[in-house]
Amino acid sequence: MAFRAVPAFDGSLPAKTGVLLVNLGSPSAPTPAAVRRYLAEFLADPRVVEIPRLLWLAILHGVVLRVRPRRSAAKYQLVWTPEGSPLAVHTARQTALLRKALSSRCGGRVQVEYAMRYGEPSVSGVLARLEAERCTRVLVIPLYPQYAASSTASVMDAVFSHMARTRALPALRSVRNFHDDPLYIDALAARVQAHWAAQGGPGHLVMSFHGLPRYTVERGDPYYAECLATAGLLAMRLGLTAEAWTCSFQSRFGRTPWLEPYTVDTLRKLARAGTRRVDVVTPGFVADCLETLEEIGMEGRTLFLAEGGREFHAIPCLNEDPAWIRALTDLAARELAAFVEPAEPIPAADLTWATR
Repeated sequence: MAFRAVPAFDGSLPAKTGVLLVNLGSPSAPTPAAVRRYLAEFLADPRVVEIPRLLWLAILHGVVLRVRPRRSAAKYQLVWTPEGSPLAVHTARQTALLRKALSSRCGGRVQVEYAMRYGEPSVSGVLARLEAERCTRVLVIPLYPQYAASSTASVMDAVFSHMARTRALPALRSVRNFHDDPLYIDALAARVQAHWAAQGGPGHLVMSFHGLPRYTVERGDPYYAECLATAGLLAMRLGLTAEAWTCSFQSRFGRTPWLEPYTVDTLRKLARAGTRRVDVVTPGFVADCLETLEEIGMEGRTLFLAEGGREFHAIPCLNEDPAWIRALTDLAARELAAFVEPAEPIPAADLTWATR
């Protein structure tokens, strides 16, 4: 194996620290061709679809990539902005805000970048750029509050794959999850409360998380438990009774049983039971994307109103909310503390093993 070259080591130069935010990714354009390229990378990840490899690749290339790109492209066109994909736009803005906050907090010693697990900018490409900037310490923050093998672990697969071809490895840290981080919960609660204040709420609060196949729980994935923990903490922070909120799961794909209750079934049940208004928040997404804007904001609205509901509100994700940026900054700063060098040399006496 040929190892990737990095700049020649120069001990006279100060070490730098890199922070890498990683989100899921997005097609480069809302077109069938771009969506096909994106889905081919995303759905080929063995962390994402855990069925026998050869069988799935035959289905993926023989059926899914022939049918789904055109349908998905039409949905992306509904949410695409002049700046590009909403997910990419918000992730870039979050990165810029974190860069500014950490620069003030750490004296400009930290370089903050972002990458996408699928698509561009790639994890490997951005790590290579950090190497070129002589970052000898790297903190990776997958932007998934709740840990899942198909998301968080997949990010680290990409990081480790890059590192396996790198000669001069950086010191590496990563954030596993932040589903119960107090500032993250506070930011979610403030987002919901601000929405209610502006829209005359509250209605029944549906907390919709991205779904996963049910077998992931049976195989030891903590995602389901962490979603329930987030939902419970948010409900407690908002002071909600058990009857005032529901936790559900969206984005089911295929025929395999997924985590329940499904969001579509929840919205249908609430409408048929006479619930006049629902407010849907998506705590598993820190940036608005296709799943929040189109699946919840458009499809969910249509379903709820068609089933007899009167008022539907999709609460925006955290995006660039100052409370979320403070939470993200605090999260990064806590992890970066492990990289901080002592201000003064440790006395030699303190380095001697004490004997009796």
